[in-house]
Amino acid sequence: MDYIQIEKLSIVTITKIAFTLDLQTIEKYIMNSKQINANYVNTPQLPQFKLYLKIIGLSYFIENSSTPVASYIIENIIRSNHIFNNISITLYPRIIKISLKSDMAIIWLDI
Repeated sequence: MDYIQIEKLSIVTITKIAFTLDLQTIEKYIMNSKQINANYVNTPQLPQFKLYLKIIGLSYFIENSSTPVASYIIENIIRSNHIFNNISITLYPRIIKISLKSDMAIIWLDI
């Protein structure tokens, strides 16, 4: 690691891409810094990719009703499906009705 710098807003920046081994150095630096209250710092983590998933062909309404499906229902269905075992949903699912007269939806997931 070339150097670690603390900016005015207590943002830690480094001059190269961090790797897993660098996390220990970053955590040690933060815990020993007098400029940062270590009680308010989470464990350092490497950035993760953020992608989206678009699901088409699902009903916009709950089965046998005129009630639109809620995002928590979609989220529960996704969590119970083995295809999504290793996927984390970062935001609630967004449900968009295809058109005014359609009963189909497009589901957008940030993963």
